[in-house]
Amino acid sequence: MSRLGNLGARLYRGEVGYDFVGKRKIWYGISILITITAIVGLAVRGLNMGIEFSGGAVFNTPPTSVSATQAQRTAEDTSGHAAVVQKLGNKTLRVQVSELTTEQSRKTQEALAKKLDVPVNKINTDIVGPSWGDQIAKKAWTGLGIFMILVVIYLAIAFEWRMAVAALVALIHDLTITVGVYALVGFEVTPGTVIGLLTILGYSLYDTVVVFDGLKESSKDITKQTRFTYSEIANRSLNGTLVRSINTTVVALLPVAGLLFIGGGFLGAGMLNDISLALFVGLAAGAYSSIFIATPLVADLKERDPQMKALTKRVRARRAADAAKAEAGDASANAAGEDEDVQDAAAGVVGQRGEDAGRSRGRGGRPSGKRR
Repeated sequence: MSRLGNLGARLYRGEVGYDFVGKRKIWYGISILITITAIVGLAVRGLNMGIEFSGGAVFNTPPTSVSATQAQRTAEDTSGHAAVVQKLGNKTLRVQVSELTTEQSRKTQEALAKKLDVPVNKINTDIVGPSWGDQIAKKAWTGLGIFMILVVIYLAIAFEWRMAVAALVALIHDLTITVGVYALVGFEVTPGTVIGLLTILGYSLYDTVVVFDGLKESSKDITKQTRFTYSEIANRSLNGTLVRSINTTVVALLPVAGLLFIGGGFLGAGMLNDISLALFVGLAAGAYSSIFIATPLVADLKERDPQMKALTKRVRARRAADAAKAEAGDASANAAGEDEDVQDAAAGVVGQRGEDAGRSRGRGGRPSGKRR
């Protein structure tokens, strides 16, 4: 068995473990700090919405030697709006300009054709109206809301309402961080981004449900024992699934990292950034929230239950009694050891005296060998 497998087995059996639940205030503080940073970034910079949401025009050029910077300058000077230019693998350019009217789109198309020295009909133009983008945005928010409601209902039925609340908080946490990173990085938000967000929410739920399922099994008849509190059982369940969560997250992140950093960075496939950034940030945030947010939050909510409070008191009372017995046993053992030391010392003194007396008698009764 590998070292990682051996560690997983020891974590599952409870032989080793890390106190995630006991140090939950630290994780809460880190999450609050990250969330505040994401919200500030979203408020200050805002989201770079694609034309699918804001409306505009997309111009696809034939293969050209004109640089992306030159094409961007031409589009912005003609349209009066900011342009985003992506250089594709076959030396073609994709020029995107938001909030363009039909007349502005035609003028921009003609200016690009003149700059590239190609006929106007060689510049493929797709115009997206803002009303269509509004419909896409509304449908995306509606789908996200329905998804959240169904998740809460399912978890409340399959587990309990506290776990449903914790899972919902973890999902909102993951969404906020992912959207905040999009705002800070400035990546364009497209329908691919929405698909990536929904995907990572499902993945985040998978990790959370795995931990909750183990916790549900471990906490059966919990009030009939006095060895562990609910928080301690939750921590044991979390440690039992820790290695599996790490393994699945790493395996999922590797191809997404290749898609983001190699495909989107080195190869210049900018359209891959839409979905790959959402997947990369969301997968990492989902793994973090399932370990450091969801389970500790369930323990917090559960410990407020009167039965769990009573259990905690019984566990502490038993541990105090066991500690007192152990202390009394140690005191008795120490006292017995001291008595044995005293007896040994006394026996040594008596023996020494008897030996000295025998020696004295021997010296006094032995004839000197001289005759008088």
